[in-house]
Amino acid sequence: MFEQIESAFRSIVSAMQIAQLYTTAHPRFSKFLDKAYDELQAILKSQSELVFGIVNGELAYGKEIFFDLSKNLSLAIMRLQQKGVERISFYRGLEKKELAKFIEYLAAPKDEIKKEIEEFLIFSGVKNISAGRIKSDGASNKSASEDKDSRSNLYEASSQNVSRTLQDVLSDEGVDYLNLRFTLSTVMENLITNFEEFIKLTTIKRYNLGTFTHSLNVSILSMFFSSKLHFVKDDVLEIGIAALFHDLGKLHISNKIINKPGRLTDEEFAKMQSHTIIGAEVLLKHVNTLGILPVVVSYEHHLRFGSSGYPKLTFFKEPHVASMIVAICDVYDALYQKRNYKNNFSPDLIYDIMLKEREKVFDPKLLDKFFSMMGVWPVGAIVSLSDKRIAVVREQNEDDIWSPKVEVISPAEAKEKIDLKEKKGQLKIEFALNPWVEGKEYLALI
Repeated sequence: MFEQIESAFRSIVSAMQIAQLYTTAHPRFSKFLDKAYDELQAILKSQSELVFGIVNGELAYGKEIFFDLSKNLSLAIMRLQQKGVERISFYRGLEKKELAKFIEYLAAPKDEIKKEIEEFLIFSGVKNISAGRIKSDGASNKSASEDKDSRSNLYEASSQNVSRTLQDVLSDEGVDYLNLRFTLSTVMENLITNFEEFIKLTTIKRYNLGTFTHSLNVSILSMFFSSKLHFVKDDVLEIGIAALFHDLGKLHISNKIINKPGRLTDEEFAKMQSHTIIGAEVLLKHVNTLGILPVVVSYEHHLRFGSSGYPKLTFFKEPHVASMIVAICDVYDALYQKRNYKNNFSPDLIYDIMLKEREKVFDPKLLDKFFSMMGVWPVGAIVSLSDKRIAVVREQNEDDIWSPKVEVISPAEAKEKIDLKEKKGQLKIEFALNPWVEGKEYLALI
């Protein structure tokens, strides 16, 4: 029975993921809905009620905790909690259309359905499913800090899913493409609704040297950039997936070479450059699952705007637009990351470095658009103002990339929000503080 219940919950989650990615009208949704319904019906033949609970992020049934399932489906469980669903009860007499309505609610974008889950189910005529929050003595409304924790947890869960997916590809195992798309779709939804807060997370998390942090950050930046360029949702997701695998070939190269503090020998440099071809060859084995774009981006992301990079070609070929988007995001994040063989660069120096490569390495129009979106001082950056106060960047002015909107966080008595574009000539940013060195004491304030 335990395995049967676990399988039923997996099927519900799969149906939810399909609905979020493709809508409930897609034929694949019907397939997963049928499977989830049949499994629930089989369980409800022997018991009148099936109750799931979510406690501290873990899925529970009675006194049993589904630890492995909770870990593998952490993003889906987080989505349930964001939707106000911490307990779910299915009753004997459940109809398929009721299950479809319930999943429709779970899959809908955050702002599309205004009703709480209990009200939605009643309004929709659903009698054999009840859901809502687990009652407690505390306040039911989430605080702003809990909201930030939720986004941080989303980042960490996404990073873990990314890690598992990259490892699966490297070991030639099957890729859970549905879960991968759901992961990036969930990230993308947060980018659209809370992009300042989510991009701020990537600013802080760049200093976390987890193995796959760079891959996730490049994917997040590429999706954010693509959406700003008005790509449709499916194309944004495809670019995000391609960005995720752009450096896959490096994982085949010795860490001694990748992290070498000194100058690489000619042989080591050639081996390093080969990561684009190695990655493309590995990804070719997964074209049926991942599509061809990850192969193209892996091969081309160091090709450069004028095809002067690597791998060396015997003919001129303009890189795919996805490759040029990922190339910009890759270099930007790599310059931000602090590694044992180099120090991270300040935001203004990163801008100067990348601007010098305009038209040589980067598509000039794309580079200009990228910095109008990101600004010189990215959202979440801790900065020192010319009047010696400390502030955090909250929002960009796309028509003035040097003068964002900031919030003063120190000294406490001088806190205020300032649009630096309106203070031109009076107040400006002098420099950014490394959040894990001189800026560490201010992290709790942002």
